[in-house]
Amino acid sequence: MTGFLHRPQGAGPFPAVVLLHGCGGLFDRSGRLTSRHQDWTSRFHDSGYVVLLVDSFTPRGVADICTRRDRSGLTTDVRAYDAAGALAYLQSRPDVRGDRVGLMGWSHGGGTVLYATAAGAMAPTPDFRAAVAFYPGCRLPNDRGFVPRLPLAILNGEADDWTPAPPCIAFVEQAKAKGSPLDITVYPRAYHDFDAPNQPLRARSGLATVASGTAHAGTDPAARADAIIRVPAFFARYLKD
Repeated sequence: MTGFLHRPQGAGPFPAVVLLHGCGGLFDRSGRLTSRHQDWTSRFHDSGYVVLLVDSFTPRGVADICTRRDRSGLTTDVRAYDAAGALAYLQSRPDVRGDRVGLMGWSHGGGTVLYATAAGAMAPTPDFRAAVAFYPGCRLPNDRGFVPRLPLAILNGEADDWTPAPPCIAFVEQAKAKGSPLDITVYPRAYHDFDAPNQPLRARSGLATVASGTAHAGTDPAARADAIIRVPAFFARYLKD
């Protein structure tokens, strides 16, 4: 796999966060990290975390799978192995606290988080300490009765018509009934990509996982502002004790 590592100044060891991109990959059309990945990387880095962004697509010869119906070899359960590999790499570094590593992903990467943290799945020792999934596709994990094995926070937009919130609400209710440590925040009127900085709301067409082929994505200032506070506080609770 290819990864991009950002570390604070000093010897450490530091807590760390693994970031998993969505179906559009890590990069924009100019080949730079998208503004969302840059933004969250800077926030974690400035808070004293080692940040590892995992590129699941480029090593497999793929740039974008949002419109791709055949995702053989690029499903969320396959990408869970990428997350496990990233954890193993970080735990091999002397500047990382191997027992204080978090996992976070968006959309397809958020779905990967659900697989990577499922009870009965790959559970290394030490494991990821906590995880966050932004607007994941929850229907399949819910249908299969998945439950997370570690603290997990899910953030959805109420208006999301790409990866709708109701399956995630059902997933959380099912898992909490079994004693799993997770919670969900659903933001009123927010669409997909609500946490991206300065992204105008727009309709995207040709999407492979939406029945109509069309869904909306864009920044929701109120949801973004809350997530910027909520997510670091969640990780600090588990990664900085």
